[in-house]
Amino acid sequence: MKAARLYAYDEKISPDSLKVEEVPEPEAKGPLDVVVHIGGAGLCRTDLHVIEGQWAPKTGIELPYILGHENAGWVHEVGSAVTSVSVGDAVIVHPLITCGLCRPCRAGDDMHCVAQEFPGITTDGGFAELLKTNARAVVKLPAGVEPADVAAHADAGLTAYHAVKKARMELLPGTKAVVIGAGGLGHIGIQSLKALTPAEIIVVDRSEEALQAAKKLGADQTVVADGGHVDTVLEMTDGAGADAIIDFVGEGGATTDGFAMLGRARNHYVIGYGENINVPTIDLISTERSFIGNLVGTYNDLAELMTLQAQGKVTLQTHTYQLDGVSDAIADLEGGRIPGGRGILVPSAA
Repeated sequence: MKAARLYAYDEKISPDSLKVEEVPEPEAKGPLDVVVHIGGAGLCRTDLHVIEGQWAPKTGIELPYILGHENAGWVHEVGSAVTSVSVGDAVIVHPLITCGLCRPCRAGDDMHCVAQEFPGITTDGGFAELLKTNARAVVKLPAGVEPADVAAHADAGLTAYHAVKKARMELLPGTKAVVIGAGGLGHIGIQSLKALTPAEIIVVDRSEEALQAAKKLGADQTVVADGGHVDTVLEMTDGAGADAIIDFVGEGGATTDGFAMLGRARNHYVIGYGENINVPTIDLISTERSFIGNLVGTYNDLAELMTLQAQGKVTLQTHTYQLDGVSDAIADLEGGRIPGGRGILVPSAA
């Protein structure tokens, strides 16, 4: 099969770091293994961070290996004990392969599985024609939902939904949520907020184009991040600050700005990453404001998100590339040139 494999870490995101080549097909050797024929594999900024080498100290994975952690397609082969899906079923793939036996898995916190594997990060991923995962990771797609249309939900959509689901208990009628970043993750988060909460949604972004799109997706107010946006948001909240910050940027000063826009005893949900948080501890203690990290989401979160997708309440804006064009796709992602919200690789044989 064809696959795009990473051969070298490169801080300059050189397209030459990835090579499309023929590799052996994965096989369902274990009883719970599932091999998925990829219909779409999402491009994510985490892929850039992987290529840059940021994840190397955490994973220790040996190069070369196949990237791609946002995957959807059709079941190609199943192990002897798999009963939840059959060959030919359309599925989206939860980004983690989990054991189901550890305490986090049994508590429904499967994204914290102690024996997890993370295809595209710690093992071979979905920038390929076939991907091996397990039965616990595959969610059947509702009728009429195509894999290429939802692949990015496997991480970007799931993470955005998971963060909003956490925040919804404090986003009651009359509250205000500030979304930082209206791009690939933010446009999903805005829709999730609209679907799950009655809160007024204020979106902050540098791009006027992105803010116009945010309005169409459900934003009640938009603010250009032009240096005066913190004061603008504070004025919009009568000086009290937001009831929740949903931060899809996490770099370039976003965490500092978000904390400054946040109300007392409220939470800053961090989804995007790239910078260190630098806040005096006295400011945390005296106001009881908190930062909350968000790691993908659970299997049930993904199943719920697919229901919202089928209902038309949360949709993705995507642009497709052939697998052979992965270098161009990575360059477009790094350069902010992908039309719409998310780039999707589609294997030519799909």
